[in-house]
Amino acid sequence: MATHTAEPAAAGAAAVEHLTLEDRVWLLRAMLLMRGLEERAMTLYRQGKVPGSFYDGYGQEAVSAGAAFAMGPRDRLCILHRDLAAHLIRGVTPARILAQYMGRAIGITAGRDGNVHFGDRRLGCVGMVSMLPDMMLVATGMAMAFKLRGEQRCAMTWFGDGSTSRGDFHEAMNWAGVQKLPVVFVLENNQYAYSTPLDKQFAVDPVERAAAYGFVGVTVDGNDVEAMFEAARAARERALAGAGPTLIEAETMRMHGHAAHDDMKYVPKEQVEEWRKRDPIERQEKRLGGLGVDVDGLRAAVKAEIDAAAEEALAAPMPDPATAVHGVFCDADAEPLGDGQAPWSGFSGGGA
Repeated sequence: MATHTAEPAAAGAAAVEHLTLEDRVWLLRAMLLMRGLEERAMTLYRQGKVPGSFYDGYGQEAVSAGAAFAMGPRDRLCILHRDLAAHLIRGVTPARILAQYMGRAIGITAGRDGNVHFGDRRLGCVGMVSMLPDMMLVATGMAMAFKLRGEQRCAMTWFGDGSTSRGDFHEAMNWAGVQKLPVVFVLENNQYAYSTPLDKQFAVDPVERAAAYGFVGVTVDGNDVEAMFEAARAARERALAGAGPTLIEAETMRMHGHAAHDDMKYVPKEQVEEWRKRDPIERQEKRLGGLGVDVDGLRAAVKAEIDAAAEEALAAPMPDPATAVHGVFCDADAEPLGDGQAPWSGFSGGGA
């Protein structure tokens, strides 16, 4: 029977049963890297070194970090534009990310695309489709393939609250529910679909819709990285046991505008200030600082890593136009999908 449950306040504490201290530090590091990289990329954008616009996930770092950390090396992740921590957890390096934004040859797409449209299939990261939430359909399709092939693998995707008003959201949810597919849907409820607030977007909390499609829906504090991990770990466990999908509603806040051009004047200042008190990085720093972790040292190490990455990316050449179509179309010599070997050594539950 499908259920909608609100995660208990102690969900983060429950995650400790499945996380080592090293894992918990890794979660903080991933969030610090995401925020620091996006701040550096925003600076490069304002300097005219990043073409187009720029999108970030300031204040939402826990949603992608916690969920991605729970996934196994052979799982597939459909990552969107406010979920940079998922790429980092899968092993995409900071230098490649900054180079990607600047269109450099060492970027993830080697300069063939820019900004947020990237994914490294060798690491299990699927290239982003910017028509949201089309990645829900991609993740559902991959989960269908896993089921047909009898593979113990899971797919995960992220999307915003505005996506729940579109038909592709319902198509993916319906098919995944009917087929009991191993897929985890992560709804980033960040209070605004561009400038549309929740009360103008839907009359019923979208997590309730999971029950209508025959599977579990849970609401989680999306600014608690350990609670996000635990919800995703449990969802993956259900999926691999044949119990079907899970819809995780991560309650968070988009602390910056939709993109660099958006001044966010439509958001009440009191609302922003209230959510600022729930900053996911500060929360995890407080937890780990109480356990004796050198948080200041970790921050300094992350900053040094970002400085080195920026230096490497800025020194990288632009791509050679003569190679523009290389790697764009699939061919018989294409590199096969890898097993997404993540750089951390802790969480063992996702190793299947």
